[in-house]
Amino acid sequence: MYYSNKIASLKDIFGTDDLALEPECVVVGNKRFPIVNDVIILLEPSKWPEAVTKRLPSNNQSDIGSPSKFAEDIQFTFGAEWKKYPKILTEHQDEFRSYFDLVDLQSLKKSRVCDLGCGIGRWSYFLQDKCRELVLVDFSEAIFVARENLLQRDSAIFIMADINSLPLRDKFADFLFCLGVLHHIPVNALDSTRKLRRYSSNLLIYLYYSLDNRPVHFRVLLSCITVIRLAVSRIRNEVFRGAFTNFCAIFIYLPLVKLGQFFSFAKFSKSIPLYEGYKDKTVSRIKQDVYDRFFTRIEQRFSRKEIMALKDTFASVTISEYIPYWHFLCKEI
Repeated sequence: MYYSNKIASLKDIFGTDDLALEPECVVVGNKRFPIVNDVIILLEPSKWPEAVTKRLPSNNQSDIGSPSKFAEDIQFTFGAEWKKYPKILTEHQDEFRSYFDLVDLQSLKKSRVCDLGCGIGRWSYFLQDKCRELVLVDFSEAIFVARENLLQRDSAIFIMADINSLPLRDKFADFLFCLGVLHHIPVNALDSTRKLRRYSSNLLIYLYYSLDNRPVHFRVLLSCITVIRLAVSRIRNEVFRGAFTNFCAIFIYLPLVKLGQFFSFAKFSKSIPLYEGYKDKTVSRIKQDVYDRFFTRIEQRFSRKEIMALKDTFASVTISEYIPYWHFLCKEI
């Protein structure tokens, strides 16, 4: 069994010695949490995605506590997205460096790091040799893709769970990062950030920005895109989603990138939407972002000023000056 040499870690993460490992489940107190393809399922049965319900009877798990706000369509979309785009790409490494520009990676060598909302594990993939232990958490079927992408990493723990109701002990992680996730769940992302201090004193967060450092035409364009997004995000047909993704990537994203390249000599490129974020991206990477961008119903955005208001909870809040906007580091002590 994959977790047979990780019982001590599991006891520490759950915060109890009353934990036992059985062939297809983890028993914590009087609760039994099934294990599917090395993923520990902490979601209550009513929130299980299709890949889990096909494998398990619904009476295989006790309810883990009070229900929380939950968006089934968001779970479906992220599961579908990461099954469609499961590969770790070359440009993901450059993106990893961009997100972690505020982090002293050397300091993580002896740390337990939690990747909350891990998707396919693309950031953990580049962290796996830089920390002592990884805990990857996602509420969608993407967690199974993450398991495949980190097959070579023995000291990783894979959990399917709801961010809003994690049955894990306080401060179980030395460092926790949650990139591009909280703005897609049905509760205020800043409030969610504040609550995450329960699990770690050091957080790296990325939330969509409100274009507060951009010209007004960016915000006008965003308003138009939002109308389209709210309409197409309701459509689950994969043929439509694939065709729409290809159309946007080829006929909208790529032309804007080319336009930005044309005007780069005059330093006008920063005024071209999408150029800065996608000038070095492959078509495959752009398609993944189009899928993410248009088929996710919930989208929250925040200004730099709003993020700095987190100082009411954390001792320090440091916002990176660089793309992607805004990613920031919160420290409780």
